[in-house]
Amino acid sequence: MGKHKIFVLDTNVILHDHKAIRNFQDNDLVIPVAVLEEVDKFKKGTDALAYNARGFMRDIDRITAGRVFPSEGLPIGQGLGKIKVEPNHPFPEKMRDLFVDDIPDHRILATAIWVRDNNPDSFVALVTKDVNLRVKSKAAGMLSQDYLTDKVDDTKIEDSEKEVQFLDLDPLLMQTLCFGPGNSLEWKQIGCASAPRPNQLFKFRWKGDKSKEVACARYDAFLGRIVLCKARQAFGIRPRNDEQKMALDACLNPRTELVALTGGAGTGKTLLALAAALEQEKEYEQIVISRPTVILGNQDIGFLPGDQKQKMSPFLQPLMDNLNVIKEQFRPGSREAGRIEDMLNRQKLLIEPLAYIRGRSLGKCYFIIDEAQNLTPHEMKTIITRAGEGTKMVFTGDIFQIDQPYLDQWSNGLTHLSQKMAGQKLFQHVSLRKGERSELSELAAKLL
Repeated sequence: MGKHKIFVLDTNVILHDHKAIRNFQDNDLVIPVAVLEEVDKFKKGTDALAYNARGFMRDIDRITAGRVFPSEGLPIGQGLGKIKVEPNHPFPEKMRDLFVDDIPDHRILATAIWVRDNNPDSFVALVTKDVNLRVKSKAAGMLSQDYLTDKVDDTKIEDSEKEVQFLDLDPLLMQTLCFGPGNSLEWKQIGCASAPRPNQLFKFRWKGDKSKEVACARYDAFLGRIVLCKARQAFGIRPRNDEQKMALDACLNPRTELVALTGGAGTGKTLLALAAALEQEKEYEQIVISRPTVILGNQDIGFLPGDQKQKMSPFLQPLMDNLNVIKEQFRPGSREAGRIEDMLNRQKLLIEPLAYIRGRSLGKCYFIIDEAQNLTPHEMKTIITRAGEGTKMVFTGDIFQIDQPYLDQWSNGLTHLSQKMAGQKLFQHVSLRKGERSELSELAAKLL
């Protein structure tokens, strides 16, 4: 039988997932008082941090139910361990000069060391999503680890990067797929032993002739057939490579109600999603484009000067840049350019920060969320569950460019979306690799 385990939780674990205390099985948990002090600062507001802070405190209140914490702690629930709140403790005498500043991180670390020293027969570790605190903890000789419950395995991320299957296809079948009626094939015709997963992507090469252009296709689970991804254009925007062709096909497909487009800077994720939305504007009551606002220090946007529009302008400018690229495809004063201005004036095309979308019910809406890698899994779930009848949602982002301090490529909402929804009929994920912004941009992405 292994050692009894005690985990000391940092504030950011709770603010990331207020149900975290129920994810440690039958192991015991310790919450330093410094953590409660920090959580209290975040309880007001409408963002995810405030939601998690309030949710955690309500859960702790239910567990105590009018009781005080005994020395051994209180049971969290059936099949789970115990939890207790531990007062702040100083560093051991030999470590007093290790950290000079009296800050919450150091109080939490000192308390974790005290818990370890007073439980010599138990395995004790500090759980934090703060990389810097983990390094400090290790420097002080204290075991520390990340909160791993909502992390996606490296192998699953790699699988998503290899989601396109390359197959050589008989010329007769290629002719049928590319030029035949319906531009489709039975899935058995391509040599699969079983039906591919919904929206599985394929690149078919001409068997015996590699010089010909490949055909991009996907498995349509509604039809039970392999269908061609045609080279379509949307509101003046044409795909420049195979991945963009498949991405635009996903954004234009009304049956695919949830789409994730991932890729580096300049791969065309947001531009393609916006062009597809404008192309289908008659099918939706509103087109909403949004992105999370990530401000250093978790400050509210209220500290910025100006009214709401002026405050949000720097955050929304990249979305306006994409809209201007589309407008530049047409002559000034043209019918298409006029349609865009008319949609903006009537607020049929709405560009808003994500903070102002919360609480809305999005029915018959084409919703584009840019920079979705900065969302937590909980925020992702909250947004998608707002979708009403006839709504399509497109999430775009780069999982390797995250601005949130406690998220990474394995734990962000966009990675979770791609992994958890894989294989669902209503979902499609396309990974774009080649930059198309400019030759200079592509060169810098490769060499710098």
